[in-house]
Amino acid sequence: MQLNKGFTEDIERICRAAEDFVVEGNTKEAYRKYKEALDIIPEPKTSYETATWILVSIGDLYFKSGKFDMARDYFFEAKNCPNGVSNPYVLFRLGQTLVETEEDNQAKEFLLRAYMLVGDDIFWDEDEKYYNVIKDLVKTDNNSNIC
Repeated sequence: MQLNKGFTEDIERICRAAEDFVVEGNTKEAYRKYKEALDIIPEPKTSYETATWILVSIGDLYFKSGKFDMARDYFFEAKNCPNGVSNPYVLFRLGQTLVETEEDNQAKEFLLRAYMLVGDDIFWDEDEKYYNVIKDLVKTDNNSNIC
């Protein structure tokens, strides 16, 4: 579903402010701004594509802060938004949070889905532990250096 232009403009303005707070390292204010933007979206929020990237942004804040339980919840919600289940970043980050919360069977599912969508490139520059969750399930080129 699409939001009307007024909602979209307000959300974009608020999210730009949130991004500025992220750059400044003020995650508390960034979170507050993202929540403000999310609150503008009518229920059910998961019907709107705009909610996907706001939920991902909030999930990233929690992930980077080491609050993996909270991050997991936001990435699960983002997965249920339009295009969320086919978004490799959403699936990958969800898989990572599940590794961190020691939910390895579910982590394997989402990391493997992300891998199937974009290959091993998604694992570059990430901790090797995430790839190790699925390495026995995928064939990689012996010359591959993913981590």
